[in-house]
Amino acid sequence: MVFEEDFVTEFPLWAWVGFTSLIVFLLVVDLMLLGRGSREITFRQATMLSAVWIGLALLFGVVVLLVAGPTRGAEYFTGYIVEKSLSVDNVFVFALIFAYFAVPSRYQYRVLFWGIVGALVLRGVFIAVGAGLLNRYEWVVYVFGAFLVYTGIRIALHNDAEVHPERNPVLRLVRRLVPMTDDFQGNNFFVRNSGKLLATPLFAVIIVIGTTDVVFAVDSIPAIFAITSSAFIVWSANAFAVLGLRPLYFMLAGLMDRFVYLSVGLAIVLVFVGGKFFYSGFFDAKVPIWISLPFIAIVVTTSILASLYKTRGSK
Repeated sequence: MVFEEDFVTEFPLWAWVGFTSLIVFLLVVDLMLLGRGSREITFRQATMLSAVWIGLALLFGVVVLLVAGPTRGAEYFTGYIVEKSLSVDNVFVFALIFAYFAVPSRYQYRVLFWGIVGALVLRGVFIAVGAGLLNRYEWVVYVFGAFLVYTGIRIALHNDAEVHPERNPVLRLVRRLVPMTDDFQGNNFFVRNSGKLLATPLFAVIIVIGTTDVVFAVDSIPAIFAITSSAFIVWSANAFAVLGLRPLYFMLAGLMDRFVYLSVGLAIVLVFVGGKFFYSGFFDAKVPIWISLPFIAIVVTTSILASLYKTRGSK
């Protein structure tokens, strides 16, 4: 079967350690420069930061292309496009969460930083589990395929995303176990009051963001596994897409109403990659990456341009 190659050891251990160390280094630099204290990120700063993250992601793709060959390089770029496109939904959800908790804009970047760290850890776990399942059980390709097709159809039929932080079971559990203040205490996640350690609402926001990302990971991880059989490519494309979420949020949070056709584009992409799972299972072959990459790029680009044209003239 086409998914029988080893997902974990195809790339050497030094590649895994080196890339993960790079991600940790970039996070530390980000924390030292922007994640400490309280600051508001302007649209211009967000645009520049987003360009930096996209530039780093593309540069890494060139390295993959040169080291691992054109096929793996194309798989990385395709996976990154898929993950970056799906991350736009995260932006909308982040905006809803911040609005629900009334988080001041000067605290949002710091909260997103630690939320992203948690998301990276959770996605790493998801990738390891997904790779293990695909290696061990052949029928999992049909489960992943059916789930992606179903998700794509659901997105196409229901554009309105609803998020209810108060229903988050993890948040409910945390509030029962951890005493929490009623209001924000600067940019602190924990404070001491009369010698007692209390969590602040910012800590609750991190919990909601981290656990909500699990839902998005359930969609995005199977989607990229339909594109590549390399867990390293899945991890690197996911990591760069997630790292670019914070500046993307500050760029697009106020423009989400303009992307009226993006959900249709994402639905088509998910149905397409879900169909790739079925194709690989039925015919013991993969859809060539040189078909997948142009198709996904054209669908995403068309949906964005059509959205902007449809909403031209709006504020």
